[in-house]
Amino acid sequence: MGGIPVIDLSTAFGGSAAERLRVGREIDRICREIGFFTIAGHGVPAPVMDALRDTANAFFALPLAEKQRAIHPVKGTPRGYIALGVEALSLGNALATPPDLKEYYHFGRQSWPDEPYYASAEGQRYFLPNLWPERPQGFADAAAAYYAAMEHLTVEMMRLAALGLGIPEHFFDDKIDRHITAMRLNHYPEQTAPPAPGQLRAGAHTDYGLLTILNGENVPGGLQVQTRDGRWLDVETDPLRFVVNIGDLLMRWTNDRWVSNVHRVVNPPDSSAARSRRLSIAFFHHPNYDALIECIAPPGAAKYPPVLSGAYRDEKYRQTRVAAA
Repeated sequence: MGGIPVIDLSTAFGGSAAERLRVGREIDRICREIGFFTIAGHGVPAPVMDALRDTANAFFALPLAEKQRAIHPVKGTPRGYIALGVEALSLGNALATPPDLKEYYHFGRQSWPDEPYYASAEGQRYFLPNLWPERPQGFADAAAAYYAAMEHLTVEMMRLAALGLGIPEHFFDDKIDRHITAMRLNHYPEQTAPPAPGQLRAGAHTDYGLLTILNGENVPGGLQVQTRDGRWLDVETDPLRFVVNIGDLLMRWTNDRWVSNVHRVVNPPDSSAARSRRLSIAFFHHPNYDALIECIAPPGAAKYPPVLSGAYRDEKYRQTRVAAA
């Protein structure tokens, strides 16, 4: 796995308290060293994963003019199709690079209760109707099924994380029960022309929230993570497993006990660039927009001031957008 540890969750899900604590401590050990790991035994049915991957591939294979019909009519809205040249992720970490060589489809949860938290002016900034293309059929259903599976998985993951951190197992429950998680279907097209200097499929960046759950493909031009000593490691993305990485807010919550590693998606070798396309499915687990992120640390030891979950994500989105969608 290119140096990235693998954690089997099958014994923790529904297992004894002692086994859950053991897995939680394993997560803690790994996240102290590198905030990336692969999970097996996650319980997400393969047909749910395959259905969204097949749907996404069918969409990105459509002519550009048809894909552009799924661009959200309100510029800057994080829903629908986002074309090449719109985003440079490295800008979120104050690194100036050309736009990333990717296109993507952005969506969130499909429905939510008719309650003030969701219907208020602030709530409407995060709970936005999804925009679905006319083709392929079944896009919304495949996306909703996958999203629901990720919601279940992240609740269990955060409970194991709490055990590993030595705090009550359900500490995070009321901070993620109305989460503002967005998903992206990232498509990295074949490269038929040389990239500009410093241009990558996705520039070096950290993620913004708690956990990123990534499902990808093993093709040239893939994911790399930077270690604490500055080395870049290749990350294998097995279609039947998930790669998990820690985001900025969880690093802040743990007072840097866990690391939100810089990572990137590199260009394929010249020998295969013209025929090497790549798809990845990312679930960016983000807490409730009103969750106050305060360091789990003794008084006076906090490295970061408190920050609201939603405000933090808003600023990162603003930083990385280099052109109107």
